[in-house]
Order: sequence, then structure tokens, then C-alpha cells
Amino acid sequence: MNRIKNLFSTIQSLKDTKGQDLIEYALMAGFAAVAAGAIMPGVSTNISQIFSKISSSMGNAASQSS
Repeated sequence: MNRIKNLFSTIQSLKDTKGQDLIEYALMAGFAAVAAGAIMPGVSTNISQIFSKISSSMGNAASQSS
């Protein structure tokens, strides 16, 4: 019986899509930023600074959680 419960919980976890929308919006924002940087070269330095701030924040959060 325990094996069946494990199988059903595995199937449910594969169907879980709660964070999917957030990832899609983040990817769209990233593509828009890259396109803006390609079209307007002056903006590319600002975009680069923003992405490096985000990267360092994510790195700090990851190091604190582990």
C-alpha cells in the first residue's frame, strides 16, 4: 500500500506547475532586456549592471540557505 502512495505522490509532483508562470515571465523579461541592449547600445551597460546585481543577490541568497 505504501508503494502505491509513493507512486501517486510522484505522479502529482510531476504535474505540479505552480512556479511555471514566474519562470516564463522572467524569461520574457530577460529576452526583452537582451533585445533592448542589442537595439540601443547605451542601454546595454545599464542592463549588464542590473543583471550582475541580480546575480550577486542570488548568489548571496544561495550561500545563506545552504
